[in-house]
Amino acid sequence: MKIVLASNNAGKLAELHAMFARLGFELVTQGSLGIPEAAEPFHTFIENALAKARHAAHLSGLPAVADDAGLCVDAFGGLPGVQTAFYATQFGYPKSDDNNVRALLEQMQGVENRRAAMVSTLVALRSADDPEPLVAVGRVVGEITREPLGTNGFGFDPVMFIPEFGKTFAQLPTEVKNANSHRGRAAKAMVALMRERWL
Repeated sequence: MKIVLASNNAGKLAELHAMFARLGFELVTQGSLGIPEAAEPFHTFIENALAKARHAAHLSGLPAVADDAGLCVDAFGGLPGVQTAFYATQFGYPKSDDNNVRALLEQMQGVENRRAAMVSTLVALRSADDPEPLVAVGRVVGEITREPLGTNGFGFDPVMFIPEFGKTFAQLPTEVKNANSHRGRAAKAMVALMRERWL
């Protein structure tokens, strides 16, 4: 069964592809079907993920899964949250992962409370009008380092230190990171929901 991934993010596709393949689902990106990205006007992960999934399902006629994820920093009251991808732009930097990391480290200079969570909310729909969306949330709590460490992963992985591993996400082997990341945890929960309710 084909499922549209309501994202064109190569990193997300790579992380999610293997997990869904086990159920016999083939993930295809919305971009490969000519579907433009959906508006994300909301302030919560779940609202944005639902909007993206409905958009992709409506335009493709296929089941869809969408992820909205971000970094929630305790010292900033949970922000940047849904604005994580654009974090650097509010400080005058162009949008990029490296600039997001740079801006975060600058804003956290002198901040002692470095606790943060990476959160991923996945929403899956059988159709655009599905009255019972499947929702799975993955969350990993760690600390923001004082400098980037490691070269694997993307986004804030180089500054997200995970105490249980004693390393940042970017220092972990890809398979370990994918299995234990916020998105990996959400995907594992989503696969269980799909197996229970869709198959």
